Amino acid sequence: MSYLQNKSVLVTGANRGIGAALVAAALDCGASRVYAASRQLISHPDARVVPLSLDITDRAQIDAVATRVEALDILVNNAGIALYDDLSDRAAISRQFDVNVFGPLAVTMALLPQLSSAGGQVVNNLSINALAPLPLIAGYSMSKAAALSMTQSLRTLLAPHGIGMHAVLTGPVDTDMSRGLDIPKASPASVATAIYDGLNRGEEEIFPDEVAAQLAEGWRAGPAKALEHELAQFAQSVMSSAA
Repeated sequence: MSYLQNKSVLVTGANRGIGAALVAAALDCGASRVYAASRQLISHPDARVVPLSLDITDRAQIDAVATRVEALDILVNNAGIALYDDLSDRAAISRQFDVNVFGPLAVTMALLPQLSSAGGQVVNNLSINALAPLPLIAGYSMSKAAALSMTQSLRTLLAPHGIGMHAVLTGPVDTDMSRGLDIPKASPASVATAIYDGLNRGEEEIFPDEVAAQLAEGWRAGPAKALEHELAQFAQSVMSSAA
C-alpha cells in the first residue's frame, strides 16, 4: 500500500485490538513513523514506533502529546469504550461520550497545526451502531452517532485547512469490546487493512468488514448522504460570505 509510504501516523488505543493492528499495518505498508498512543506505554521492537502515554480524556496528556509530535500525516482516533447499559446510569453515558466523542475531538484539535501543515487525514473509528443502535449498548450507540455527526461537521469545518475527515463504520470485530457477543466477527488485522485501503481510495465513510459492507452502497447513494453534502455546501457558502 504505497499510500502509507514514508507517512507519519498516530493511532490512539494502540495497545490492543484494532489499534494494535493499525500500528502493524502501517509499519507493513512503509510508514516512516508510527506514534502508538495508549493509556499505558507499550513496547515495540520496531524503531519507527514511538510509544506515547495518552488518556484521551486528559487535556494535559493531550497537550503533552501534541508537543511531542513533530509532523503528522494521518491521525487515527481509534480509542473507544463500550459499556452495557440501559440508559439508566447518567455516569455511564457521560463516560462513553467523554471517550468516544469529546476525546477524539480534543485530540484532533490539538494536532490541527501538524495535520494542516501536511494536508493530513483524520480517521475516526466508529461503528455501524452510529447508524442504528444496539440497545444492549445504548449509551455507546448514542456516542457513536454523535461522533459520526462530529466527523461530518469537521469535514466541512476543517476543509479550509486541507484536512480530510473519514468515518470508519465497523461491524462486529474480534476484540475485547465484543467478547460477550456470540456472533461472526472480522479479525482486527483485516479491518486495519481495509481502513487504510478505504483511506487510500478517499472514502468519506469506510465500511471495513463483511457486515458493514452490506450497508455501504445504500449509505453512499442514500438521501442522508445527499443531505449531508447539501448542508455542507450551504455551510461553505455562508462561511465564504462571512469571510
